[in-house]
Order: sequence, then structure tokens, then C-alpha cells
Amino acid sequence: MIVVICGPPGAGKTSIATRLRQALVLEYPTHTISLFHSDDYSRRTYERLYEEVRETGCDEIAIVDGTFYRRRWQTRFRSLSDVRVRFVYVTASLETCLARNRARAEADRIDEQGVHVVYREFSEPAADVRIDTDECSVSEAVERVVAAVRTWM
Repeated sequence: MIVVICGPPGAGKTSIATRLRQALVLEYPTHTISLFHSDDYSRRTYERLYEEVRETGCDEIAIVDGTFYRRRWQTRFRSLSDVRVRFVYVTASLETCLARNRARAEADRIDEQGVHVVYREFSEPAADVRIDTDECSVSEAVERVVAAVRTWM
């Protein structure tokens, strides 16, 4: 299974994805739980993520953390026919995303104009789970996704 955690920069994707992996390792000790961050790739990001996760087997759960703000990237991942792909859309207000981006370490910070562009141009996916981090904590978000994964398994 592939669980795509997507949303605008600063929405809380990486925090949720990281804690989700920890929770799923405990929940499914016989499964391989992998986490792929789009930030780990500087070029051809979504092509490289696709190449990495398309080999996910039936006893594996791959968590993919990225904006996926363009519809074509969402569609490409949904096209994986041999494995279930679920989308978790994580969002927050633009003001929250900007504030969280400013609070990041300088090396992890995104150009503020980039946050505006991605937020404005975001194509919201047909999500299996939608989480607004202005309304719920990371812990609550992880609990919701773990509950969803139980039904998807």
C-alpha cells in the first residue's frame, strides 16, 4: 500500500508522515514501513519518488511525503495498478503555512513566494482522508490516518 501525504508547504505533512511511520511500525510489526520525503530529491522529484515506491509489495506500506500540488503527479501515482494508493490531503490556512515556514530552520525554509505559488496553484486531490491542521493536532491527525489504514488493509 502507498499512502501519499500531500498538501501545501507548512501544512504539517512531514510531521504527520514521520509520526505516522512510527505508529504504523508498532501497529504492523510484520510489514515493512518505508517513508519517502520529496525534500530528499533536488531534481526530477516526483519521477524519482514514483520510481522508488512503485516496487512496493503487499507486505509493505510506503508513506510518501510531498506537496503533489499538480494534478499530473497525483494521477501518475494513482495509476500504479499493482498496489493500493491512498491520498491524505493535509491543509492549513495560508497564514498558518507561512508562519510554520518562517519557523523552520533556515536550511529547511522555502522561499515565501514559493509557498504562495504552491498554495494558490494547488489542485486538491480526491483524497481518502482530509486533515486541516488548523483544526487538529499532529497526534489527532496521525490517529485518523492510522484508523484509515486499518480499514484499507
